[in-house]
This record gives sequence, C-alpha cells and structure tokens, in this order.
Amino acid sequence: MGAQPTPERVSLMLGLVLLMLATVPRYLAGGHETRLSLILMALAVVAAVALVHWRMLDGEARRRLPSLLGRLGVSLVAGLAGMGLYHALFTDFIGWELLLAHGATLGLLLHALWLWVRAPSA
Repeated sequence: MGAQPTPERVSLMLGLVLLMLATVPRYLAGGHETRLSLILMALAVVAAVALVHWRMLDGEARRRLPSLLGRLGVSLVAGLAGMGLYHALFTDFIGWELLLAHGATLGLLLHALWLWVRAPSA
C-alpha cells in the first residue's frame, strides 16, 4: 500500500479524469441521470487523489510530468482518430457522444500501454 506517487501515475489519473469527462455528454444525451451522478462522484474522487499525488511529487518528477501529459494528449488524439476510423469503416453513425467516449477510452489505453512498454527497469 505504501507506493510512492510517480508522474506516470499522475498522468494516468489525469487521463482517467478526461475519460470520465468524455462520458458526460453520452449520459446527458441518453438521460442516464443515475449513471451521470455516479461518474461525477468518481470523477471528483479521482481528481482529488491526482491532486494529492501531484503535490507529493518532488521537483524532478514534476519536471517530467509535462512530457507525459503531451504523450497523453497524443494518445487521446490517436484514440479518437482510431475509433473514428473504426466506426467509419465498420458501423453506422453512432453519434459524437459515443465516439468521444470510445476514443477517450482507446486513447487512455494507448497511453497506459505506452507507459508500460517504456517503463524503466528498476
């Protein structure tokens, strides 16, 4: 349980916050108020934990965070493009809300895989 905060974990938590924000339009359009309430509560918790972890980072780790957030942005754009291409080729129009949620999910998965592949050996 006593794991130290790392910039990689903070970037993943911020990615999770963005993913949860990307699902909000989907739940608003679908009229799923209960799910929307639950996702907003979870979003607040994850954002608070990410903030605490960010405050616990040392100076060198904070300097690494902007490049990781850049990778997260690239991953999210790639995920959105990948899901857009997939849905354009294999499905009917699904709506921008669902495309945004699926793209953010794929983007966060790509970011996590990118971090896992490039993880420093300890």
